[in-house]
Amino acid sequence: MAHFAQINDENIVVNVLVVPDEQEHRGHEFLANDLGLGGRWLQTSYNHRIRGHYAGIGHTYDETLDLFIAPKPFPSWVMLPNGWWDSPKPRPIEGGPYDWDETNQEWVPVD
Repeated sequence: MAHFAQINDENIVVNVLVVPDEQEHRGHEFLANDLGLGGRWLQTSYNHRIRGHYAGIGHTYDETLDLFIAPKPFPSWVMLPNGWWDSPKPRPIEGGPYDWDETNQEWVPVD
């Protein structure tokens, strides 16, 4: 099954639907016209092979990068060229799990 994300005029994902395999090659037309849903539909995938990330509602489609981008998790994080967000400090490898503490700009163990 193929997955397609509907984006609005601001390139925000507003819906994600599954399209039958036999309609994958014409997913946009199938959803917009055959099912009468209208709008703009772009293919996405769980394995990150299509448009970088699996699109989720609230994600943004960047036309220049041709990627779906998740909302910025924290003000201090920066976007990498691949559309992923990166913290100012690397997440510790040992122990964990960890959560990001934006106030102190560090990873803290989860209790």
